[in-house]
Amino acid sequence: MEINSEKNLWKFLDEERRNINLPRRFSFGKNETVDSHLSSARTSCASSASLPLWSTSPETPWTRSPTTATTASPSLPLLYHCLASLHRSEGSIFSITVTKDFIFTGSSSTRIHAWKQPDCSETGCIKTPSGQIRAILAHDNLLITTHADHKIRLWDISSSSVENFRPKKTTTLPQRRSFFSYSSKKTLRHKDSISCLAYNSFEKLLYTGSWDHTVKVWRIAEKRCVDSFIAHDGSVNAIVINQEDGCVFTCSSDGTVKIWRRVFRESAHILTMTLKFQPSPVNALALSLTTKGDCFLYSGSSDGLINFWEKEKISGRYNHTGFLSGHHFAVLCLVTVEELILSGSEDSTIRIWKREDSFHTCLAVIDGHHGPVKCLAAAVEETGEVVKGLLVYSASLDQTLKVWRVKVYPSEKGSLGKTGDSVYEQDLDLDGGAECRMSPVLSPSWVEKKIQGSDY
Repeated sequence: MEINSEKNLWKFLDEERRNINLPRRFSFGKNETVDSHLSSARTSCASSASLPLWSTSPETPWTRSPTTATTASPSLPLLYHCLASLHRSEGSIFSITVTKDFIFTGSSSTRIHAWKQPDCSETGCIKTPSGQIRAILAHDNLLITTHADHKIRLWDISSSSVENFRPKKTTTLPQRRSFFSYSSKKTLRHKDSISCLAYNSFEKLLYTGSWDHTVKVWRIAEKRCVDSFIAHDGSVNAIVINQEDGCVFTCSSDGTVKIWRRVFRESAHILTMTLKFQPSPVNALALSLTTKGDCFLYSGSSDGLINFWEKEKISGRYNHTGFLSGHHFAVLCLVTVEELILSGSEDSTIRIWKREDSFHTCLAVIDGHHGPVKCLAAAVEETGEVVKGLLVYSASLDQTLKVWRVKVYPSEKGSLGKTGDSVYEQDLDLDGGAECRMSPVLSPSWVEKKIQGSDY
């Protein structure tokens, strides 16, 4: 059984290597010539040092770097390679969102760039009156962005295609009021940067979290704010929503994760539970729902740990089940796709974890970036009996955007946890909570920010 499985995996690896067909301008074979319009060389991928870059267009600050295939060891049930790598010459990339046809990126500039899936060829951009686009969200044909002027802008992308990118702004929240109601306008707008977005697709409610410690709820159909509350004692860093029961999860630099629920037939929200296990700031949240009805909540914090809770089916209470260790510095972003968890860190790596029941293992560590991985997005590319395919999009403070193709090979039963790559499951003390067996080092940048009195 093991021999046949290993032969199938080697056969799949050989097919993958043959199928990695990069665009001709990225090919560096013996008979290939390099395009003449070269920009200054810069290493944007760990495996492509000293290779030149190509400018995407004269008007864009982005340059395209060559990519090479990278695969995991055949003894591991995963392989990956970099499909595209883009470098931004000015400013940092703050946010990513993905639709069926497009990849949207928000940065410190006033432009929202749209890229074709999956090769990242630029199809257009949206020019906005304000930059610092720290959060961006796509739902169906709606694109939602946040800006430095503490406003939210909504765009209709239904008429846009890869060949003809024509977005249309539908509204700005909060809406401009008359002169006589100017005083009430200040209460509707966030007082500081909007750091995160979440959308309740059933209730048609948009949630925004801000560095001003508040969460605001917007009813898009009515173009108005229906609720606003102080959620934390620190900056609100992430919001996720359980689309099945409407629960809202928020995390903050005050080290807490809170669960909120909307009052039935009302707009107000009440706090139902506070989860506080880690003493350091919580930077990211992600929910994972299974076909069996299980629900797992993951949080990434500045101590490098990923804590997770499992929901009790009867009581609905979230019990702390353990944590994943492996990142050396702060965990800045989390994404879940079915039983897979992807984490981006200040240590410049992306880790891919797999859950089986309540046990986790680290399948791979992707180290293609040279700076903190600020945001992640992922989508299922294909699903089969043998292999599960993912497209992973990562942006880093090294000013690069990368697209990874990941193939997950089914692991043999009983092999979970045998990779030995930075995986830790916590034993629970049912009488008095849980105790950590390790003391992770706090992120140096977070410590510096804390001394200076500012948030990460």
